[in-house]
Amino acid sequence: MGSSSDKLFNRERTIHEILGGGIVADVMLWRKKNVSVGIVTVTIASWMVFEAFAYTIFTLISSVLLLLLSILFLWSKSASILNRPSPPLPEFQISEAMAEEASIWLRIHVNKLLQVSYDIAMGRDSELYTKVAVSLFLISLIGSLMDFQTLCHTSVLVVMTVPAVYERYEDHIDGSILFICNKAKELYLRVEVLAFPENKKLS
Repeated sequence: MGSSSDKLFNRERTIHEILGGGIVADVMLWRKKNVSVGIVTVTIASWMVFEAFAYTIFTLISSVLLLLLSILFLWSKSASILNRPSPPLPEFQISEAMAEEASIWLRIHVNKLLQVSYDIAMGRDSELYTKVAVSLFLISLIGSLMDFQTLCHTSVLVVMTVPAVYERYEDHIDGSILFICNKAKELYLRVEVLAFPENKKLS
């Protein structure tokens, strides 16, 4: 195992620790093989069912909710007629504390997004603009290649395979990515000097 300087982001923790070190990490890293195989199998099978029957995720959710509500409605009606207990359902409520915590979280992240957008629009951070532009281009490219439903299934498969493969070949992957990042950084600096020569003079 290499030193922390040979790792991505100079990290010292293992992949298992970064993923939380709990059951979720064990499943993602295939340390609970039965659960991992089950998730992958269900994901592939559900994708095949959606494709074969031309179902969409919204159609499935609507059908399941309709069936569930109909069963509970008929259960409650029959229980009142036959003097039987009603379905054991808790009251669904969002507490004031939960709503306040969610609003604070939303406000913080929206303000960060607005600040980033403002900095880019004012031309203050060309590196940040490049990162955002590349990210938006990749999202647009992925969206043109597949629909949301396929994207969700693909994301599950990626989550279930990439961390496990990375953990197994960690040293080789880190070395390759660091080499590519260094080359890309050199290329970016050259382009920045050519595109913004005044920044070079100021520095």
